[in-house]
Amino acid sequence: MSQLSVSLWLVHPGTLRRKRYFLHFLPFITRVVFPKHFTIFGYARSKMTDAELRNMVSKTLACRIDKRENCGEKIDQFLKRCFYHSGQYDSQENFAELDKKLKEQEGGRVSNRLFYLSIPPNIFIDAVKCTSSSASSGIGWTRVIVEKPFGRDSDSSAALTKALKQYLEEDQIFRIDHYLGKELVENLSVLRFSNLIFEPLWSRQYIRNVQLIFSEDFGTEGRGGYFDNYGILRDIMQNHLLQILALFAMETPVSLDAEDIRNEKVKVLRSMRPLQLEDVVVGQYKSHTKGGVAYPAYIDDNTVPKGSLTPTFAAAALFIDNARWDGVPFLMKAGKALHKKRDRDKGAVPACAWQLIQPEF
Repeated sequence: MSQLSVSLWLVHPGTLRRKRYFLHFLPFITRVVFPKHFTIFGYARSKMTDAELRNMVSKTLACRIDKRENCGEKIDQFLKRCFYHSGQYDSQENFAELDKKLKEQEGGRVSNRLFYLSIPPNIFIDAVKCTSSSASSGIGWTRVIVEKPFGRDSDSSAALTKALKQYLEEDQIFRIDHYLGKELVENLSVLRFSNLIFEPLWSRQYIRNVQLIFSEDFGTEGRGGYFDNYGILRDIMQNHLLQILALFAMETPVSLDAEDIRNEKVKVLRSMRPLQLEDVVVGQYKSHTKGGVAYPAYIDDNTVPKGSLTPTFAAAALFIDNARWDGVPFLMKAGKALHKKRDRDKGAVPACAWQLIQPEF
């Protein structure tokens, strides 16, 4: 292929290791899904060499290809596509230096550039401004992926969109919730729409309640400054779990086109009954001991403001007022520093009056 597509990651220290993004690229490249000249650049304020980045990335990779293939060789080929440049997120000069490095890799070919903003929300606009003015592709498309949160509320979300559009067109902006990339969520869509047997059962006639559960067995661990500004409701429930709820409850879309899926999800959200205070429970984790190890309370985290009342646990009952789900409670639960780490969604089905095969426990 004559085109060169460059994926640029804007990250802060630790994100590459924590989120293990590179793991998901390897299978696509080994199967020649990406262009021949696909290249990845990491960008952050931390000082790092290309070799150090590759060493970090290599620790997150695992062989997910046919065992008959030479996995080590494929990983080496992938790592050779990874580069790093250090700079400030608001520096036109640093982004111009990055642009120079990108052009060296592009070698005069038609270039497409994709910028993935896995950075704190308060520096989105600075990074986009520098990207647009100093590192956009001159002979190809330039696109930007923005990770949630898209603001703290409706007004701040609208303000963020308005600011982004100062430097980008709407079709250049891709807003994503990375949680939807989990296998659990992807399998839910396949289970729902690829098995016709479920269609008549997927309703209030056969489902008593739906439970959406997100639990982590660790606390904020130094990220309290970010978390305290949002809390578990905004950080997890109103995006991750609400997205899954919409996927679970929506009607069959006209196609798998993003616009068609979005339209069906919006119908679900518009049918939801306003959440009542008596249907919500919140809490905050305290210090505890587990397996002989003492764990601090949320407010013991040095990055959390003293006396913070921000909830780290929440449970809520939501209702969808439409023909399919009328009267079925959708129960959301999310929390940090709980006993178990799990992501789960399930529907409770009423017991049959008579069963030929009895369950054994």
